[in-house]
Amino acid sequence: MTRLFSLRKNDRGTVTIELALIAPILATMLIGLVDIGTAFSHKLRLEQIANRAIEKVQQDGFDATWEATLEAEAAAAAGPGATADLTYWLECNGARVGTYTAGCAAGVPIARYVQVEVVRSHTPIIAANFTGSNADGTMTVRGIAGIRTQ
Repeated sequence: MTRLFSLRKNDRGTVTIELALIAPILATMLIGLVDIGTAFSHKLRLEQIANRAIEKVQQDGFDATWEATLEAEAAAAAGPGATADLTYWLECNGARVGTYTAGCAAGVPIARYVQVEVVRSHTPIIAANFTGSNADGTMTVRGIAGIRTQ
């Protein structure tokens, strides 16, 4: 009985036990932060690639025949498994109508837009099905940029 009482008063080694209990939680949090940082870095990179495609539109104007070229360049810059989608549309009085090259009725405000979306999947360090993740455990990361050309 006195032996149990003396062990209860002895607190040597409690820090080691507390560290052993909390270390896995801290390690998981660190891995999660690294994962989020990597995914955010991928997103910024994809946005930069989309912005480069929009800069080409800014410099040279836009012609619908360039769609495949701009998409291919953006997808190649984003790396394997990435896709790029270029959309362009016409708005008459704030509503999408017709094709990019069509016109609006006389006196109606006209606006033409070009948008580039680059998409790539990100594989987290810890494969888990979080909210917003794909069925295979990857996450879809998007970079979008757009410009009004008229």
